[in-house]
Amino acid sequence: MKTVISRAVLLGLLILTLAGAAIAQTTAQTAGQTPAPAPATTPHFDPQAATEAYLARMTPEQKARSDAYFEGGYWLILWGFLYGLGVAWLLLGSRLSARMRDLAERMTRFRWLQTSLYAVQYILVTFVLSYPLSVYADFFREHRYGLSSQSFGGWMGDQLKGVAIALVLAGCLALPLLYWVLRKAPRTWWLWGAVVALLLLVLGIAVAPVFIEPIFNKYTELQDPALRGPILSLARANGIPTDHVYVFDASKQTNRMSANVAGLFGTTRIALNDNLLRRASSRGEIEAVMGHEMGHYVLHHVSKSILFFAVVLVIGFAFLRWGFDRATARWGERWGVRGVADPAGLPLLAALFSIYFFVLTPVLNTYIRTQEAEADIFGLNAARQPDGMAEAALHLGEYRKMSPGPVEEWMFFDHPSGRNRILMSMRWKAEHLGDLKP
Repeated sequence: MKTVISRAVLLGLLILTLAGAAIAQTTAQTAGQTPAPAPATTPHFDPQAATEAYLARMTPEQKARSDAYFEGGYWLILWGFLYGLGVAWLLLGSRLSARMRDLAERMTRFRWLQTSLYAVQYILVTFVLSYPLSVYADFFREHRYGLSSQSFGGWMGDQLKGVAIALVLAGCLALPLLYWVLRKAPRTWWLWGAVVALLLLVLGIAVAPVFIEPIFNKYTELQDPALRGPILSLARANGIPTDHVYVFDASKQTNRMSANVAGLFGTTRIALNDNLLRRASSRGEIEAVMGHEMGHYVLHHVSKSILFFAVVLVIGFAFLRWGFDRATARWGERWGVRGVADPAGLPLLAALFSIYFFVLTPVLNTYIRTQEAEADIFGLNAARQPDGMAEAALHLGEYRKMSPGPVEEWMFFDHPSGRNRILMSMRWKAEHLGDLKP
């Protein structure tokens, strides 16, 4: 679901891709006739051989480039984690965080506003301190591998938009609300904090497609009836309540293809980026991608993921309480942190949350990867475009390693690998050779 969502990071939480259960297949049967045997894998079509044929379409240079990009991302996970801990340690160890709190307290006597003023400083300072890694990872590295189409000015403009949104949503809403809970429930703050975080997450999922994403990209109605008609027909057939299909201009930022069916509480919308329209090898590839995205909606991945992350957040906030109490007992006086309700302790909370999610990476990846596989199966059954699905997997292989080892996929992949997605598609094709679309 980038992901999730990601700009839900603006709320300090996570961009969630969403999960659910596998769907059952139905078998049509004419009354009074002997049921025909299910189409079996025949000697005329070998799914494994077909998978290898698709993989062979990537040149050795393309494969090496994709592997290098994706494997480099493993190191970025580690460096980003350590870099974030370093920023937190700098803010605490230098007492800069305490001085930021003191400044906020001198400016007003209202606690809510004090928290908001501290949050504004914190967002701006962490943006500046994190800028060197961000500009390397999100701009220079993307251009090095040919994945970005954005000028530095355009990229910087998007970064500043993100900061502005964070100042409004996190600085004026999320963090003041969270610290109000910390003040009002000093003994059970970890539980109520998890509830607030979950409510903010749901709010982000609901408002992002309508109010956040259009700040970064222009959304227009898809006009081509040859595409619009089949997509809306597929949506109606699967109970998706929308009469609109939008296209957004992602090509001004990236060369990647993507689409989504996102939103909650009446904000649901179907959207695909212009790269998908421009670069898809066939209409079947577009239908396969849209079938996958609709699978997330039909399988209730949003609501099921909210329940999953409710558990994750409760455990995470319990860890925050344990870690915060021990860290401040040892270093709190040196850092100038008065307690958990003191905004000066926010870098410590952020660092502990970072540790928690870093350790949980394989678990979260497995959860998301499972739901993506479920959406793949749904998309195959709904759109009936196995070759379109395989073509899409090849396009995603421009920046995702196609053939990882099993442990590597378990740890680092939040989607099934390209090889496994193509193999799934070819197995589906083998079982439906007699009834596929022309």
